[in-house]
Amino acid sequence: MQIRPAREGDAQGIAYVHTESWKTTYRGILPDDFLDHLTTESRLSQWEKTIRSGEKDQILVVAEQIDGNIVGFACGGKEREGKLPYDGELYAIYLLKEVQQRGIGQQLARYVVRKLHSLNMRSLMIWALERNPACRFYEKMGGTPVQTQQIQIGGQELVEVAYGWEDITFFGAKNLGSS
Repeated sequence: MQIRPAREGDAQGIAYVHTESWKTTYRGILPDDFLDHLTTESRLSQWEKTIRSGEKDQILVVAEQIDGNIVGFACGGKEREGKLPYDGELYAIYLLKEVQQRGIGQQLARYVVRKLHSLNMRSLMIWALERNPACRFYEKMGGTPVQTQQIQIGGQELVEVAYGWEDITFFGAKNLGSS
């Protein structure tokens, strides 16, 4: 497994992981009809644009298997909303279901956090749906719930939780060691 920055040509794999992970992670949380209509094609232009933008304050990394298949990705950058006192934000982290629970998510998240730290970001947050099983992952990585908000996805009202790290130097140190 290789964790590396996304590059031209990765958008298809990232869009596939994005779509498929939503379908498995959010089944039972979001309406089935909404999930059933998600397609790789609908996410493709978003990821092509993100890769092409080459923004200095953002990072997009992929988890690539030896055969070249992308099985996960993470992205982050400056905190987007300005409502909470955090410099950086982990915008997304997604893995295909079949590769979860293997430490790949930790590797992806740590890669993004190291890059954000190198850009002088000292604190971090991520928004997650309250019923998302990944909330346990964020807590294991040392995140503390700091705020909730209502959002609407697929015509359904949901609660989103912000997890925060006041000092990203300690990201993941809670239960995993600080390496």
